[in-house]
Amino acid sequence: MTEILLWVLALVVAVWAIGAFYLRGADLSAFDRPAGQRHLIDAAPSEAHQAVVTSLGGIATTLKSTPRSQHLALLRHYMDNLFADSDSTTQVIAVNASGVPAEWVLAAGVDHRRRLLYIHGGAYTMGSPKSHRRLTRKFSEVANAAVLAIDYRLMPEHPRMAGIEDCRSAYCWLLDHGPAGPEAASAVFVAGDSAGGNLTLSLIAWVRDQGLRAPNAAVALSPATDATLGSPSLKNNLGTDPMLGPLFKPLTRIPRTVLLWATWLQNRVRPSDPVLSPVFGDLSGLPPLLVHASESEMLFDDSRRYVNKAIAAGSPVTFQTWRHMVHVWQIYHPDLPEGREAFGEIGKFLQAHS
Repeated sequence: MTEILLWVLALVVAVWAIGAFYLRGADLSAFDRPAGQRHLIDAAPSEAHQAVVTSLGGIATTLKSTPRSQHLALLRHYMDNLFADSDSTTQVIAVNASGVPAEWVLAAGVDHRRRLLYIHGGAYTMGSPKSHRRLTRKFSEVANAAVLAIDYRLMPEHPRMAGIEDCRSAYCWLLDHGPAGPEAASAVFVAGDSAGGNLTLSLIAWVRDQGLRAPNAAVALSPATDATLGSPSLKNNLGTDPMLGPLFKPLTRIPRTVLLWATWLQNRVRPSDPVLSPVFGDLSGLPPLLVHASESEMLFDDSRRYVNKAIAAGSPVTFQTWRHMVHVWQIYHPDLPEGREAFGEIGKFLQAHS
């Protein structure tokens, strides 16, 4: 019996050690300092923002009364139908981008030779070009560009790497194809939110490493950058994030080592591998990048750590934060004043790097 207990203890220690020293990755706490080039827009939240928070409480209540097995289907339907699709001034064209289902989103009068790849958020498990048309339409307008919104493969039906590969394929296709057919791009941009922000940051590092044409600039809205779940704000901001807090609170009760092993078993990629966690990668030589985050959201330190490390590596990164905003508040424009303000900053940034 003693020998069996010793073997069990040794196995537990080995599992913990692998999680702590191999799956977890390097200590990033040095990058928790106030971010360089930080731009704080510090105003009290608008009344419209409170209406957004109230609406999020409604979906949280619905989830509580819905069997867990139906949560993903409910959330996918909710995201795809959250906003009315009624803008008659914008053209939407379905397209196959080198095997990746996608759509061109064209605001009136934009230059089709200027192109922006948009990668939607949704925790890698939900979201679509339809769910994010409020964002892609506005990006088309402020960038004066044709936006390619891709319907990359989602988990759990597909492995995480499938979505990453779709982003890479679509970017390469975008360089030489526009809404009217084969045509070289005059300017190229990449943008994404949340999980899509993660995929954006992973993509621009891959483009650099492959020696491909770099985007003129990139934009990441509240990106997830650390799949090892090491950012302090994941717990510190749990109670101040009305969107992600209710969804991910149950995960905070699970030991981090267990979550790291689950990520590895699910993806067969180490959680600290830069392809999943861009913050652990080489952040030098990146294109001009704008990162937006709310100081009250759970992913705030994912952004702050990434920005600080990228700036230390010499990459041109601008970090703009808002206080009290919900996760990816930009999608609630034009109803949300802070969303309009954020897009004003995005537009100036993209035009400056055209």
